[in-house]
Amino acid sequence: MANRYKSDLTWSDVTPENVFLNRRAFMAGTAAFAAGGIAATSGVPAFAASQYSTDEEPNAWEEITQYNNFYEFGTGKSDPAEYAHALTTSPWSIEIDGMVEKPGKYSFEDIMSQMTVEERIYRFRCVEAWSMVIPWNGFELADLLTMAGVDTNAKYVGFETLVRPEEMWGQKRAFVPWPYREGLRMDEAMHPLTIMATGIYGKDIPNQNGAPMRLVVPWKYGFKSIKSIVKITVSDTQPETSWNMINPREYGFYSNVNPEVAHPRWSQASERKVGGGLLAKRVPTQMFNGYGAEVASLYDGMDLAKNF
Repeated sequence: MANRYKSDLTWSDVTPENVFLNRRAFMAGTAAFAAGGIAATSGVPAFAASQYSTDEEPNAWEEITQYNNFYEFGTGKSDPAEYAHALTTSPWSIEIDGMVEKPGKYSFEDIMSQMTVEERIYRFRCVEAWSMVIPWNGFELADLLTMAGVDTNAKYVGFETLVRPEEMWGQKRAFVPWPYREGLRMDEAMHPLTIMATGIYGKDIPNQNGAPMRLVVPWKYGFKSIKSIVKITVSDTQPETSWNMINPREYGFYSNVNPEVAHPRWSQASERKVGGGLLAKRVPTQMFNGYGAEVASLYDGMDLAKNF
């Protein structure tokens, strides 16, 4: 079982951005993949395409890394890119506690040595009704939880972001009850679409995007995908989540992308794709952000307007 977590990939094995941007041509020229998913064409190895990746065109690196919400560094979209360089991300560890067989602090390096890294090209939908397509590199959260040994009676997974106001100046303001918190139901956390991202375009994930490790849950609004994680708690009770704590009328625990349930202050029926300019034509929002075939069954029998 342990071999499942061992990766043959290193950070030198990822697809360079210039190759990735011509991804379709590159993949067409590498029909034969090795068993580990690595193609050796012109000396440039690459991640194998994941069955969970969309074939939509990814946003540019500049768009993904210069337009962010990360309130620990300010409330403006450009604030994280301007200020997040102050964050120290090495050394880094994640504490895993609660209903697990092997609680403790795990170093970033120890975790990565046991995980299989994949390329996942996901749609990303913000609750503010803008969207992107992002080529993440990461591993399934289920593998990390399995490594820690989840108790079979556990029902939820909670997450916390780093608190370090001397480097994250936005934490000197009290409008969010720091640390930033998020949570998932156990079946959501164990779903293969749910990943811990450690890279974008094959490069280490930038600080403003949640370095060195963040959650990505593509069928939920972006604020559920908590950044710069330092603690994971497995429990049998629903964890507190920051935006629900701040304003439960506007932000529910589930926060699934749903065009039929409006935010109290704006419609969620359509979205603006970042990269097309402010006058870009809006496009219809897809239920579960387009991942309904994979995740709709998780919510069978639930009132999705009530459980928003």
